[in-house]
Amino acid sequence: MPAEGRGPDLQQASQATRPRRLAKSLTTPLERVRKLQTSLQAKAKAEPAFRFYSLWDKVCRPDVIKEAYRACRRNGGAAGADGITFAQITASGEEQWLGELRQKLRTGEYRPQPLLRVWIPKSNGGQRPLGIPCIFDRVVEMAVLLVVGPIFEADLLGNQYGFRPAMDAKVAIRKAFWHITARGRSEVVDADLSDYLDVVS
Repeated sequence: MPAEGRGPDLQQASQATRPRRLAKSLTTPLERVRKLQTSLQAKAKAEPAFRFYSLWDKVCRPDVIKEAYRACRRNGGAAGADGITFAQITASGEEQWLGELRQKLRTGEYRPQPLLRVWIPKSNGGQRPLGIPCIFDRVVEMAVLLVVGPIFEADLLGNQYGFRPAMDAKVAIRKAFWHITARGRSEVVDADLSDYLDVVS
């Protein structure tokens, strides 16, 4: 304890701040990824003409890869053309699998696998093709989305609802309902591109 009139006890002060520093360093991969996303989106909004030339190092970050894997695992889904499932990855060791993926991304050895083609019945009696990527590719796609998504999000208009965080068909329907009830609009145009996915895939 310092004598009266002297400066603070530096040893005591450093011990008081040590737990706070330790708590700051124990952030989760999700928190680090969100911080990265926030800074990328802030830069994109503040400087719309700015070009992000170096993002691959961010895609390859361990926290981004780990969070991409967690998101893919939450989504579930069938195995791709290679037949590897999440259960097999867990059994063989997730950390080793993620390390191998990250190494392939960093060295440029990564090559996407062919899609597993399945056919989904349509209401009109036809079939829609669906390509299922292997988990390796899904994790890479999600990692890229985690990094570039916030940048593109800054450019999208408020009335664009497809494949955006917290924006989906239900939000679009609520907005259309609001236009009809609150604004007195009476016409709705429903448009669909016939067999669009068949043509582009």
